[in-house]
Amino acid sequence: MTENVVVLGAGYAGAGAIKKLESELGDSARLTWIADVDYHLVLHESHRVIRDPSVRSDVTFPVDDIAAPSTRFIQAEVTGLDVDDRVVELDGAEDVEYDYVLVALGTQTAFYGIPGLEEHSLTLKSLDDALEIHEAVKEASQEATRGDPAQVVIGGAGLSGIQTAGEIAEFRDNHRAPIEIHLVEALEEIFPGNDPEIQQALRDLLEDAGVHIHTDDPITEATEDHIEFDEGDPLEHDVLVWTGGITGRDALDDVDLENEHNRVTAEANFQTSDERVFAVGDSAIVDQGDQPAPPTAQAAWQAAEVVGENIARAIENRPLKTWEHEDKGTVVSVGDKAVAHDVKPAFGVSLPVDTFSGVPAETLKKLIAARWIADVTSWNEARKAWSSL
Repeated sequence: MTENVVVLGAGYAGAGAIKKLESELGDSARLTWIADVDYHLVLHESHRVIRDPSVRSDVTFPVDDIAAPSTRFIQAEVTGLDVDDRVVELDGAEDVEYDYVLVALGTQTAFYGIPGLEEHSLTLKSLDDALEIHEAVKEASQEATRGDPAQVVIGGAGLSGIQTAGEIAEFRDNHRAPIEIHLVEALEEIFPGNDPEIQQALRDLLEDAGVHIHTDDPITEATEDHIEFDEGDPLEHDVLVWTGGITGRDALDDVDLENEHNRVTAEANFQTSDERVFAVGDSAIVDQGDQPAPPTAQAAWQAAEVVGENIARAIENRPLKTWEHEDKGTVVSVGDKAVAHDVKPAFGVSLPVDTFSGVPAETLKKLIAARWIADVTSWNEARKAWSSL
């Protein structure tokens, strides 16, 4: 009997798994790909669209450029998963039956119950989000003056917050726009949980770009025109962007699987509490011993290869492989500049320093994105996107 294999989500994990499943399964199974958009977004480069919306064509790739003609694609929003009847529930489309399903839906922004934050902030989880931030910053700057600049506040100084601040600074400089940028972090230092060396290097680049950094004081409330802190004075904003956390998708609210905050828990082989359901990427909490795999693009890329093979193994009643995340280093952009830290030779670079910036880091950032684009489409597409990365 031919098995029905369904993949949910067009992010890194979903797109990567589709490529691997097509390779592993061939014609031995029916493969269906379901996502709410008909393209794959290179999410870790989506901040580039904030500066220049024309970049979107270089960081989005139609599913037809990724999936084989034999793979059925359905554009619809997943609203639920019935593991008893093995059915994926969709909004505006017929439900889809499965024999095996891979949950790779990604996450949505978490607001931690902070009053007014969801209502008054923009987020960065999609292409439309990036375009909305661009328009909001552009409009605010047009209404501002040198004496009364537009106040743009980014809440959360993790990867997304830092890169967002860098792109808005580039937009400001390119257009000579009257904008003041504030990056706010509740914890003691930006890029929390990372090595102090990269934290300082990123702080230096942000401050050189004219970004005002506020740390060690959580936001307690957001209104239409300002945010309030636990201790400090309120900070006015014309544009507020929130990048401070993630939680699972609403579609997983009532699914009968073990989960934490709507993120499905999975073993190191990506199998969930239901052996027919696999989970990967940001929508999953994958067991890695002391702590789960990080919700990063790098982890999703690595995991996609193994989960695709494991679904094929499950169909063939072969033992499943376990996955161990390998941290190959960190590269973060601040506008056109970048900082790299603890980069492993696997990235094609081996330097006698832990943290570096300048042209080597900037080139490495481009290479990483180009390699991913080439993996899911072609090197020709990666070459065309190079200048925008």
